[in-house]
This record gives sequence, C-alpha cells and structure tokens, in this order.
Amino acid sequence: MLQIGKIVKLTVKDVRFPTSLGQHGSDAMHTDPDYSVAYVVIETDGGMKGYGLTFTVGRGTEVVVCAVKALSGFVVGKTLEEIVGDFRGFYRLLTSDGQMRWIGPEKGVIQLATAAVLNAVWDLWARAEGKSPEQLVSCIDFRYITDALTEQEALVKGKKNREQMLKEGYPAYTTSFSTPHLPPWLWSYTDTILVGLWVKHMTIVFIQCLALLCVHVKLCTDALASGWSRFKVKVGAELEDDERRCRLIRQMIGPDKTLMMDANQRWDVGEAISWVTSLAPFRPLWIEEPTSPDDILGHATISKALAPLGIGVASGEQCHNRVMFKQFLQASALQFVQIDSCRLGSVNENLSVLLMAHKFQVPVCPHAGGVGLCELVQHLILFDYISVSADLNNRMCEYVDHLHEHFTSPVVIRNAHYLPPKDPGYSCEMLESSVETHQFPGGVVWANLLAKAPE
Repeated sequence: MLQIGKIVKLTVKDVRFPTSLGQHGSDAMHTDPDYSVAYVVIETDGGMKGYGLTFTVGRGTEVVVCAVKALSGFVVGKTLEEIVGDFRGFYRLLTSDGQMRWIGPEKGVIQLATAAVLNAVWDLWARAEGKSPEQLVSCIDFRYITDALTEQEALVKGKKNREQMLKEGYPAYTTSFSTPHLPPWLWSYTDTILVGLWVKHMTIVFIQCLALLCVHVKLCTDALASGWSRFKVKVGAELEDDERRCRLIRQMIGPDKTLMMDANQRWDVGEAISWVTSLAPFRPLWIEEPTSPDDILGHATISKALAPLGIGVASGEQCHNRVMFKQFLQASALQFVQIDSCRLGSVNENLSVLLMAHKFQVPVCPHAGGVGLCELVQHLILFDYISVSADLNNRMCEYVDHLHEHFTSPVVIRNAHYLPPKDPGYSCEMLESSVETHQFPGGVVWANLLAKAPE
C-alpha cells in the first residue's frame, strides 16, 4: 500500500447539464431530465485526490449534496490504509450510523450520497494500487444476503479472459438512436392529414416534426453503419405510437439484430403484460422496468406471463440495495440484472450483486448513460467478465453517447464494444472547466439560463 497520507478534505458540488432543453434522455416517466451529478473530491495531506459522483436528473441534486456533506465526517481524518484495511467495516460505518440510517436505511438519497463518497474512495485506492479478487471480496458487506450468497462461495472465482477484453472489449448496446422523441401525435397522422396541415399554414410545425423523424431514422442508420447490433427503444406513453415506432425500428435493423424495450416504470402489472404482449411481434429481448422498481412479486408475475413469448424482464437501475436484488433473484422476478454504479453503495455493494447474479445464473446487463455512468460501470462489467462470469451470452452494457467530453478519461467505444480503460482510477474525474461552468446555480451556463427564465 502506498503511503498517501490522511484524508483532510471532502468537497461536493452540484453539477448540472441542461439536457431537458433538447429532451435528451427523456422517456415516458421522466419527461424533462437535466442530467446532473453530486460531484465529490477527497484530498489527502500527501497531495493525492480521489473523485466520485452520483447521478441525478436535476432538481433534488442539492438534497444529495447535503447528504454527502452529512457523511463527510466519516471520511475526513481517516487514512486510506485505515479504510481499505477494513473496507467492509467502513462500508457498514457509513450505512449503519444510528441516526443517519433512519433516513435510509441503505436506500434513497442517503444511499446515493454513500455511493458518491465511496466512489471517490475507490478512485483514490485505484490510483494508489490494484487489488486482488480476494481483497475485493473482503470489501463486501454480506449482512442480509448470506441466505443467497456466502463469503466462501464468493471466493471461488479467479481472473479469466483478460486478454479477450483487452483485444475486443465488452459488447455494448445503444439507446442513443432513440433519444430524439417525436411528438406522439405525429405518428398517427395519415398523409392526407399532413397535407391538410400544410394547406392550413402549419408548414413550420410540419417541417420541424419531419426533421425530427429524419433525425430518428438517421441516428439508427448511423448506428448500424458503425457496427451496432443491439438497440433499445423507449416505450410506454401510447400503445399505437409504440407499435409504429417499434415496427419502423425492426424494419430498419432487420430480423437478426437485438431489440430491447424500456417502459421506465410506466405500467401496473396487468397493463404491462397486456402492453408488451401487443409489442411481442417485434421480438424484444426484454422489457425493462415494466412496473414499480420495488414490486418484486409484480415483476415475477410479469416474468411468468411473458416467458411463453420469449420476452424477459430487466430491472435494477433503481433497485436501491443488495437485499432487493437478492429477493428479485430468489423470486425469479427478472431475467436480466441491471446494476447501476451510483444507485447501489458503490463498488462494495455492486460486487455482491454481481456474485449473486452469477450464482443464480442471471446475466448482468448494466444500466449506463447519464453523466459518468458509462465511465464508472465499465469497470464493474469488465470485472464481472474477467473475474466472475466469464460469459458473454445475452450480456451487454448500455451505452449512451452523452457528456463524455466532460471527463478526463472518457469511455472508449470501438466496434460497439467498451474498451478497457487504461488510466488509473475509477474514471470519475471531471474537467475542472466543466465543473465550474455547469455548477448550479452559479456556473456561467446556469447563470445565463436562469437570467432568461420567466419570473
């Protein structure tokens, strides 16, 4: 272990990007997200820094920032050696404080803040030196999950297939091509009605909508030309709209490419089964977040109903802790596990979910996108393949081409695959210029936007 000194400072900033202006990342449930992070920097008296973040979508980021500040006292004053010497104990210290735990426990805002702090610690540790699988397992808090996975079971895996990942990378799927959302009413208009709109002096509106359609088609075409073979489309607002768009996309990508669908928690259980059954002719591999992310038995019911159609259920981006994942797996409530690098308690908790998913033989297909999620989750999924699963069957990692230019070590995609990162750390560090200009509300980007906003 490198002697890097004592952690003497933790700062956290509210950094937001006005993505709602272009409806980037919008879906049937989240219509106006401003991709944001609570951005954490920890500093040692030896001059080293660790960077961490947790992802949010605009309003509420200030609440996460407050929670990070409330946790900072557990970090400042400790050395990295103290923390990683008993990382399991340190994780439990952050998540089990007698008073702070009350506003969780291990869920919601307090867990998002825990992820941001621990992501910074992992970044600092990774910059100092690498660690073995045995030492990584020692970072996991097995409390509440030993009925599904014991520490002894977790230790049996070793490193595999590193060379394949270095050469080829990890397969990715894209959601970017479906980002520009067309107004639902456009899809239902016939040619006659569209001509009528033109005659009625709605030329500008028609041209704008036609341009959006062209962008949608061009993005899909460009993705195919760039080697993408796995695509995800947002659904859930209007069934007729979904049928039209899924038909168009299936026609564009052909019968052999993989199509997934994401409802972003839009439906009740029965509605989900009925809606997805109507979309079954387009052969989706999975339906993602078909109902409340907390409804384990509802997911199990949907999974059972859709199994004869060959459609799986994927969920996890808003599954808030390892205990929830344990129950999803025990109940056969999902067929694809979607870990999130900032929803769970950092690497520590994600490792436990990777190991449980391997034991239950359920493929892991992480959620990514937003701000920094691709940069972080690439480390987790590469670890899963090299040291846990050694399996690529029905496995892929989400990729969205957003905001990577704001990071010092942005993710690298080649031939629709994640290439292993080469720089030390957890890939959390953002450009100082990006942080300052996008800090909310005083950064120049937001100062200008807020000055123009109606009172």
